[in-house]
Amino acid sequence: MNRILIVQTAFIGDVILATPIIEKLSAFYPDAQIDFLLRKGNENLLENHPKINKVLIWAKRSKKYRSLFQVVSFVRSRNYDCVINVQRFLAAGIITALSGAKVKVGFTKNPMSFLFNKKIRHKLIGQHETSRNLSLVRELTDDKYVRPKLYPSKADFEKVKELQTSRYLCFAPTSVWATKQFPSLKWVELILSQDDNWTIYLLGGPADVEECEELVRMCGRENLINLSGKLSFLESAALMQGATMNYVNDSAPMHMASAMNAPTNAVFCSTIPSFGFGPLADGAKVIETDKELACRPCGLHGKKKCPLGHFDCSYSIQKEQFDRPEFNQ
Repeated sequence: MNRILIVQTAFIGDVILATPIIEKLSAFYPDAQIDFLLRKGNENLLENHPKINKVLIWAKRSKKYRSLFQVVSFVRSRNYDCVINVQRFLAAGIITALSGAKVKVGFTKNPMSFLFNKKIRHKLIGQHETSRNLSLVRELTDDKYVRPKLYPSKADFEKVKELQTSRYLCFAPTSVWATKQFPSLKWVELILSQDDNWTIYLLGGPADVEECEELVRMCGRENLINLSGKLSFLESAALMQGATMNYVNDSAPMHMASAMNAPTNAVFCSTIPSFGFGPLADGAKVIETDKELACRPCGLHGKKKCPLGHFDCSYSIQKEQFDRPEFNQ
């Protein structure tokens, strides 16, 4: 195979969890041109990736279906030998089915899978998402596992170097889904339980600036610094790699930590690790309630608010469950 396209146009974390496919295909087809199709806004994740030939961008939020068929036309023009569709949704299935590729691979749950050459069963429980994704290329490569991986550039590491003059902790307190997000008061409690000598960085995107600023105000802690909206994805990943600990939700920053093999404490509120989206870094720890709750999990991806109004899956988690590293200058 000379030209391969990987399709993953969902959220940031989903792109990161598809990166093992890049690693595996690059190892088995070192001379192939591997392209990656993702949604506009996520392209920085794979910027300057040494194993990616070209990043294709779909502006799916702007005139979605008109732009969809523009993407289909562009994909067809590139004459791919193989298209690997990591998603189970219609639009990505259309791109794959109409790609003109000789080999079209995807999950059986995709509604367009009847037009794929190779269809792989998607097993939700008992398998990590990265393993599910790698199953798509097992026949093309082998069955050995590889981790997700990001490649911050030298410039990315230089950008955060000025923030690394002493030991530090990173907190990524927000999530797209409210029931995946540890409540602000619980984050405050955890932050204030840390040794006063720690420098603590709050990470997030532009949409998280005000929420993180409110945490700074609530904590009243001098060395708590809001970096949300100030770092790119890869700069954030570079900073997380050097942290003594990263405290994250079941969300994209957790997958960044996995891709950088950075120390991780991951909070699971309404979701559960057995869905297959848990942390993968060495020694990573899952933090979840000790209570038996009949309502948990309440969904695969979280919800806008607790359906029962109590959000006990998060409020019952205690700060003592987290690792709190000692500060040694």
